[in-house]
Amino acid sequence: MSESRAAGAGAGPFSRFERMVAWRYLRSRRKEAVVSVIASISFIGIMLGVATLIVVMAVMNGFRSELLTRLLGVNGHLTVQPVDMPLEDYAAVARRIAGVEGVRLAMPMVQGQVLASGRSGAGTGALIRGVRAEDLTELDLVSQNIRHGSLIDFAAGQGVAIGSRLANALGIALGDPITLTSPEGDVTPFGTTPRVKAYPVTAIFEIGMSEFDASIIYMPLEEAQLYLNVEGLAQLIEVFIADPDAVDALRPLVEAAAQRPVAVSDWRQRNRTFFSALQVERNVMFMILTMIVLVAALNIISGMIMLVKDKGRDIAILRTMGATSGAVMRIFMMTGAAIGVTGTFAGLILGTVLCLNVESIRQFFSWLSGTTIFDPEVYFLSQLPAEMETGETLSVVLMALVLSFLATLLPAWRASRLDPVEALRYE
Repeated sequence: MSESRAAGAGAGPFSRFERMVAWRYLRSRRKEAVVSVIASISFIGIMLGVATLIVVMAVMNGFRSELLTRLLGVNGHLTVQPVDMPLEDYAAVARRIAGVEGVRLAMPMVQGQVLASGRSGAGTGALIRGVRAEDLTELDLVSQNIRHGSLIDFAAGQGVAIGSRLANALGIALGDPITLTSPEGDVTPFGTTPRVKAYPVTAIFEIGMSEFDASIIYMPLEEAQLYLNVEGLAQLIEVFIADPDAVDALRPLVEAAAQRPVAVSDWRQRNRTFFSALQVERNVMFMILTMIVLVAALNIISGMIMLVKDKGRDIAILRTMGATSGAVMRIFMMTGAAIGVTGTFAGLILGTVLCLNVESIRQFFSWLSGTTIFDPEVYFLSQLPAEMETGETLSVVLMALVLSFLATLLPAWRASRLDPVEALRYE
């Protein structure tokens, strides 16, 4: 026994002896079935909690990123509108603004609400956007997502480009005419009559955001000016910049480059309520789902307390063999921490796999339930996005590890304070 005492006393912190005993306590035996079940439940709870947090955060990040990409890919980061006088010199103003360092595109535009209808006579509201052909070509989210046709005829001023959902709603194919009815029509002795005109569809695009695909009609600028009764004018200039977060720095430069009175607004002002709501929802979801990990950590505490009570005789024998109270505390800390660490990293792997296959999983459950999960008409996007951020994922993993380690402190401390004489007396 003196040799065993010497070996135990001489072993350093987290030595092979302590790791061996901790591993032995993790293995299931028949009489320890209850402790083993609680340990398994704790492991599964932490794994599912971490995986759920990672997946939900990734989906919400992806949702925000996709919406931001599509909103800012179609709408400018800065919007320049004339003040006091009409924007007749829009070409020169756009050219000066485009010369500002950091500005990628300055696009003069006219727009107006119309009623669009196809051959079947069915109609729906739509938004005409009159733009120059060269500007539309630079608008990658549209020009790189042409599903049918091309922008060649659009550049020649011979037709319009519409979204895929609008084409489907009106039963329009490439080359078919789309009839547009504007309430701001011709003035006659009998009053203003709606303006009705048909245009051939030369291109059908699919941005991937249902609201835009179902409502936007791009028309050559000159034709849109005639149709909307704003000949020779632009209503606004959409400014696209290389870094969306640099709008504050570029705003005064854009105002100065205009060289005329203008009102400038940025994408954050136009979408502040929307993105603020997304941020609040994201933070609340993080706090709620953290409770899953916390509950799993509490399961570790209960399981470890039961293990300490069950191993009272073993602890007493270890102490009499020379193991210090610190060694006993480390043994039970390693036992509990092993559950938290393995559960955390299992959750990280599971969450990563789910994030990489989230769209396939959505389609499977949609097929299984016979319903549309993540309806594009409600959520604006055609696919369920997931975007894992390294910093955020590491914070989830770190939080789970910290909670797991904290959960082991009380049971391990109680084990280290156990009096070997009292423990052996009542065995």
